[in-house]
Amino acid sequence: MPDSVRPTTGASIFDRLEPLLPRVQKPIQYVGGELGAVSKDWADTTVRWALMYPDAYEVGQPNQGVQILYEVLNEQPDVLAERTYSVWPDLEALMREHAVPQFTVDAHRPVGDFDLLGVSFSTELGYTNLLTALDLAGIPIESADRDDSHPVVLAGGHAAFNPEPIADFLDAAVLGDGEEAVLEITDIVRGWKAEGSPGGRDELLLRLARTESVYVPRFYDVDYLPDGRIQRIVPNRPDVPFRVHKRTTMDLDAWPYPKKPLVPLAETVHERYAVEIFRGCTRGCRFCQAGMITRPVRERSITTIGDMVENGLKESGFNEVGLLSLSSADHSEIGEVAHGLADRYEGSNVSLSLPSTRVDAFNVELAEELARNGRRTGLTFAPEGGSERIRKVINKMVTEEDLIRTVTTAYSGGWRQVKLYFMCGLPTETDEDVLQIARLAHEVITSGRQATGSKDVRCTVSIGGFVPKPHTPFQWAAMADPETIDRRLKALRDAINANRSLGRAIGYRYHDGRPSHIEGLLSRGDRRVGRVIKRVWAEGGRFDGWSEHFSYDRWVSACDAELPALGVSLAWYTTRERQQAEVLPWDHLDSGLDADWLWADWQDALSEVEQDDCRWTPCFDCGVCPAMDTEIQIGPTGRKLLPLTPVTS
Repeated sequence: MPDSVRPTTGASIFDRLEPLLPRVQKPIQYVGGELGAVSKDWADTTVRWALMYPDAYEVGQPNQGVQILYEVLNEQPDVLAERTYSVWPDLEALMREHAVPQFTVDAHRPVGDFDLLGVSFSTELGYTNLLTALDLAGIPIESADRDDSHPVVLAGGHAAFNPEPIADFLDAAVLGDGEEAVLEITDIVRGWKAEGSPGGRDELLLRLARTESVYVPRFYDVDYLPDGRIQRIVPNRPDVPFRVHKRTTMDLDAWPYPKKPLVPLAETVHERYAVEIFRGCTRGCRFCQAGMITRPVRERSITTIGDMVENGLKESGFNEVGLLSLSSADHSEIGEVAHGLADRYEGSNVSLSLPSTRVDAFNVELAEELARNGRRTGLTFAPEGGSERIRKVINKMVTEEDLIRTVTTAYSGGWRQVKLYFMCGLPTETDEDVLQIARLAHEVITSGRQATGSKDVRCTVSIGGFVPKPHTPFQWAAMADPETIDRRLKALRDAINANRSLGRAIGYRYHDGRPSHIEGLLSRGDRRVGRVIKRVWAEGGRFDGWSEHFSYDRWVSACDAELPALGVSLAWYTTRERQQAEVLPWDHLDSGLDADWLWADWQDALSEVEQDDCRWTPCFDCGVCPAMDTEIQIGPTGRKLLPLTPVTS
């Protein structure tokens, strides 16, 4: 927005914030000043971004997406990017009492002063935190009430692939990869401001919409059928596209970020240098939105990975390297990557981890490389389903033999603790499918004890509730109700503990079915759900992704108050199966996936038919590559990582 209409110009509010910090928990999270942080003069920049991860600093600070965009934007000489996170309720109350606005941690500038507020949503349960931040910033909660003095509020991240539940609160949403998108948006804002901001906020949003990769909800109308279903979603003006397309960044080697990772002063959930070794996944797990919406697979080369690790460790001082992707062991040169990095840092205090490892891609050689320096970070495997039948339904083709062999390999390699992740409430699931998890866990411990000759092996069974997600074959599926999930989880706990000798070696962690139920409402909701979100927030909803703050009763009460007058209900959005002809709230948002292909895969799921990974087999016509003008980019490159001298510890 033009500075001439702003009441303030980026002045720090730290002198007003500082007296409040001794009165709150973990005040250091609001101080900023991390290694790698960037500070720029407000007056020397033309376009100013506030980047938000709508959760606490300890969760949001390590977020890879925000760190990448922060660095990409700040590399532009006339662009300023700063970060803001959700404040805990104790500080929120004090900020309201003392009229302190939502602020950035970098220079403690009011968020309301920026041109753009970019919010990255990894989960829908952060929606109420967005409303808190807007309200604290003095930005009207509903976009229709904003004027030229307010920032443009954009959403990104995986949840932005269905932004309809928060459409009333957003000015725009960006689908897909952000690196090039934020630069294009910056160019548009820069040019509009240079022209004297013609046409005000509406003209700027129109210019963004014309890119066909920025979704502006106000330019689209939604009509409903008498039974509550959507009749159509159409543009309400002739110069915006009927469909908005996702962005796909190709050639990840050209985008080796983060180059200067942010090193937190406060404790965070991850403290490591993370390298995204490839983006996208074509394994075809039918529940996995991340795998579907990030197609096609694009690998970083082994040499770029090595360069990023060398530079990232030097810049940060971290002693753990996380090799990230949706399934890191699927990289075509993962063995060479792990071996080369282990060689480079042997004898140092640097350890390697693969936070996401498929059961059928883990092997002895990889285990040995990851443990070369004597530090064995945690291993997590995700069979997802307890029975072979349900694994066929979800297309997670991991056999019981695969799992036992892989976990035994880990135990034999010196690991004593592994985590196994499953889901409950999957389509077609029966009680027996869930109880099979107990038998599988018992077999894991038995095999581990036999392989090691020791009883000192453990596994943790972690269970999450299944949530159908947009742009997946399960987008039409009915959810199981919370009572069914809770009953099955209790029966599973009893089955695990039925054998005391084995049960005492098995940890059991699960969430009840209620948070997943609300996530399902927000995941597949339409614009009518916005009034539920607003009511929950007004009644105190904050940090819904945290069990100690989440209130199921508050959400149910808000649904009961807001939805019946619209002819829908919480159950209508969650436990109802959709039909092929139904218009879904995100049908005008193009992830590249062909709707007929998704429906056919849903029918295959119901018939328990598996599908292969198109990375190694002929194309299955999902539609992404031709629709997005992209292609699968994988190795092998045949290159090796050269040793570094000297190795620093």
